[in-house]
Amino acid sequence: MLPDPLVRLIEELQRLPGIGPKGAQRLAFHILKTPRETTERLVDAIRDVKEQVTYCSVCNNITDVDPCGYCSNTDRDQRVICVVEEPPNVAAIEKTREFKGLYHVLMGALSPLQGIGPDDLKIKSLLQRVSNGVTEIILATNPNVEGEATAIYLARLLKPLGVKVTRIAMGVPVGSDLEYADEITMHKAMEGRREV
Repeated sequence: MLPDPLVRLIEELQRLPGIGPKGAQRLAFHILKTPRETTERLVDAIRDVKEQVTYCSVCNNITDVDPCGYCSNTDRDQRVICVVEEPPNVAAIEKTREFKGLYHVLMGALSPLQGIGPDDLKIKSLLQRVSNGVTEIILATNPNVEGEATAIYLARLLKPLGVKVTRIAMGVPVGSDLEYADEITMHKAMEGRREV
């Protein structure tokens, strides 16, 4: 029989996404056998994240200063906003080192089946930002049903405001074989083709 504090730790670790009962038990025993200083650093890091990390009042990205580093960076193109669903999407786009504009994080995607409608997303603040000299909105929502529905909904709202609305290209990933692409991916790849 395991001691109650260890059982409680296992139960709490299981609540984390992607951690099942065996993974939680493995992590709990790892934490148990690590030196106290290492465990205290982990506890401090978790506490610091909860106390110091917040959402940017402009773009809704995660930050420890407000406004965030992207919004306050005058070297970035203030006329172009890339709209994404969640904060990790910003990091994925930044890895490319290609995009030099600003971001807007919706904090989700439209999903009527899950009860997520337009009022549950950060759409109003996006519409307000467009009036500040924005010339292009890049819709970089996920290439799934919810992401597509969100992109179409946003395009309908934004186009009447006189701003250029674009969608990120989608299709067959580099390094993949065509035989493994599903029909939607192939359709998007054909639709987004360009001259070479």
